Amino acid sequence: MPTIDIEQTRNQARALLDSRIESVTNLVKTRQRITELREQLADAERDDKRAYVRATRDGWSPEELKKLGLESGAATRRRKVATTRSAADDFPSSDGEVTGAE
Repeated sequence: MPTIDIEQTRNQARALLDSRIESVTNLVKTRQRITELREQLADAERDDKRAYVRATRDGWSPEELKKLGLESGAATRRRKVATTRSAADDFPSSDGEVTGAE
């Protein structure tokens, strides 16, 4: 039976673990970026709502703003969220079952 080199085996094991650690590190960075972007989106949506309210207080009617392509952001978001939820329901969960399809 050939002799097993402990150092060589350790180095091979470390290389395998380093690869796995790198992939999970990339996953964490991606998730952090998603969280940051969601926070930025929430901030931008709050700013949009304030700007829309200010425009209406400054005399613009919702109909006029709509004609300019500036609908209320709240109405637009409601439609998009409903679409996103229904699309997400079609994807299987981590255990392989389709979620939300009741």
